[in-house]
Amino acid sequence: MRTLLFILALALGPAHAAVTLRWAAQNDILTMDPHSQNHATTHAMMQYTYEGLVRYTKDYQIEPCLATSWDKISETQYRFHLRKNVKFHDGSPFSADDVVFSFGRIKEPQGTNQIYVAGIKEVKKVDDYTVDFILEGPHPLLLKNIVDFRIMSKSWSEKNRSQHIQDYSKREETFASRNTNGTGPYLIKGWEPDKRIAMTLNKDWWGKLDGNVTDVIYTPIKSDATRVSALLSGDVDLVTDLPTQDVDRLRKEPALKILDGHEVRTIFIGLDQQNDELKYSSVKGKNPFKDVRVRNALNLAVDREAIKKVVRRGLSIPAGIMIAPGVHGHSKDIDLVPRFDAAAAKKLLAEAGYPEGFEFTLDCPNNRYVNDEKICQALVSMWARAGLRVRLNAMPFATYIPKLLNFDTSAYMLGWGVPTFDGLYTLQSLVHTKTTGAEGSFNIGRISDKKLDEMIDALKVTTDTQKRDAILKQALEITRDQAYYVPLHHQMRPWAMKKGVNIVYSLDDRPQARFATVK
Repeated sequence: MRTLLFILALALGPAHAAVTLRWAAQNDILTMDPHSQNHATTHAMMQYTYEGLVRYTKDYQIEPCLATSWDKISETQYRFHLRKNVKFHDGSPFSADDVVFSFGRIKEPQGTNQIYVAGIKEVKKVDDYTVDFILEGPHPLLLKNIVDFRIMSKSWSEKNRSQHIQDYSKREETFASRNTNGTGPYLIKGWEPDKRIAMTLNKDWWGKLDGNVTDVIYTPIKSDATRVSALLSGDVDLVTDLPTQDVDRLRKEPALKILDGHEVRTIFIGLDQQNDELKYSSVKGKNPFKDVRVRNALNLAVDREAIKKVVRRGLSIPAGIMIAPGVHGHSKDIDLVPRFDAAAAKKLLAEAGYPEGFEFTLDCPNNRYVNDEKICQALVSMWARAGLRVRLNAMPFATYIPKLLNFDTSAYMLGWGVPTFDGLYTLQSLVHTKTTGAEGSFNIGRISDKKLDEMIDALKVTTDTQKRDAILKQALEITRDQAYYVPLHHQMRPWAMKKGVNIVYSLDDRPQARFATVK
């Protein structure tokens, strides 16, 4: 009987054989609404089921996806020719109506993904399989931006009362926040928050896998020890959130292999620079973080080399600017890491009127970034040497993000990845004065610098590479010199897997099973 089954499997071919990739990391998605939250893990999962008009190749070049081609009609008009005979997972056909609908939806203010359609004034239907993008001006990053402009079914959304994005900051749930209906290579069969996400191959997908994985089970495992144990025991095949203290040991395991790499992600501390009185602080009647001397003091009092050596076990790149190597605009010439100097930090605090320091609260996730809570604990000790008394408030990421979106914080940790691989993405999201659109979408500290705003706006429309690079460099330097943020490090993140697993390392922290094989 076994011989017969084996012969039958060979006859059917590998495309029909069920192959499962069991993948674990430390944090869960926030929602299944593809337009709701600009969160790397959420995007990493939603790319399995929702697609854009274009996508990245293995080496991050733009290629067609739901659009087969495009024409530049003028500096402010692009025409996209849509792929025909594509069906959503519910069997309904994909057409231009879905693109127009999705554009209107992703722009809604309760979401945080507007940056992916920033600079697009309108999406017009030409016919059922042609749409025109009408731009606000020249757009040098249009194709990279719209990789994460995911297309939803208009009819499905209307049928399930999900025409609008959920209001995540108010903990709203909708049908689309718990269910999916995309055109992508995998269907999400179910999501049990903080337990697992199960996916299976979309047999009607228009594309072709560059691997053999038919099923994916993603398990968020907060505990470092449990995550590693699951890999060693064979319960999972791949772990992309390795505890730094275990990496060397796992390199020696004969049944495993390590895939090294660094993300285009910078871990940093943000500071409230909006409120006239700093929340959760001993300072009354004013906000010390509005003073550049105080912000510089916080920068000087961070021993980034100690964090790298002790907390990160050598697996980090100390940061002086807000973008990582691999992002356009990064250079060693401007990524100047402040030298740890607690005495100089104390002096700056005294000059700013705080000779005895002051108290404030640092909000920190405890299940999102590698060793996130441990890094925050280290910061509390370092800042204490400069006379700052810091209370650590650590919590799960799903609770953490609504707190930040409601500006209920005085100081906070975040990591910012750059899916467009261009520094404008960081500056536009984190530094530009906050509006109701893409500008300042995650400017939680509400920095507002008119000169920087003008430079960021220029970056969006400047097509001359030399001029644009000069503006980008200057904007990054001003952000650094004004200490608008406290950059800590650019995150290195080795993956561990069984020797029979082959997968492409993703700089944007989005492993893709369509590129994976499991033996």
